[in-house]
Amino acid sequence: MPRCNRESTRLRFRARLRESLCQGPGSWQSGAHQHERGSAVVEFTFLALLLMVPLVYFIITMSQIQGGSFAVVGAADQAAKVYIAQPDAATAQAAAEQAVAIALADFGHPPEGARVATTCTPADCQAAGSTVTVTVNLTVPLPFLPFNDGFRLSASEVEASSTQLVGRYR
Repeated sequence: MPRCNRESTRLRFRARLRESLCQGPGSWQSGAHQHERGSAVVEFTFLALLLMVPLVYFIITMSQIQGGSFAVVGAADQAAKVYIAQPDAATAQAAAEQAVAIALADFGHPPEGARVATTCTPADCQAAGSTVTVTVNLTVPLPFLPFNDGFRLSASEVEASSTQLVGRYR
């Protein structure tokens, strides 16, 4: 094949290639594929929503669990301190439960989702030298659920304990 013929074939191939790659008539932007222009924006928006909504919900749920863990630590500590300051066991238990309710309300958690357990070593909680341990369990509900009133779906359950020593002088 003569050199001149090979050169003209190569030039025609390049021209067709350039034409097919958006440079002239018959390219992918004109003709049959014209209706697909701008669909990348729609696809990106759809995929971003599909991926971002669960990610944001996960972050909010983890924040609720973290807030719940901070709440039970503070509630257990305050309940144990209040418990040892009371003169008898009945008022001490009531004061500890009230302290837990206040501490949980400060963090935005309802006190109905919490359980308070108190143990003493030795058995007399008001005797000098005995230790009082208050354990607070909190069920953290999933955020933004409209049907969370009767049937509670929980994200997690967090627990904290605090121990205080009953002093000699009150």
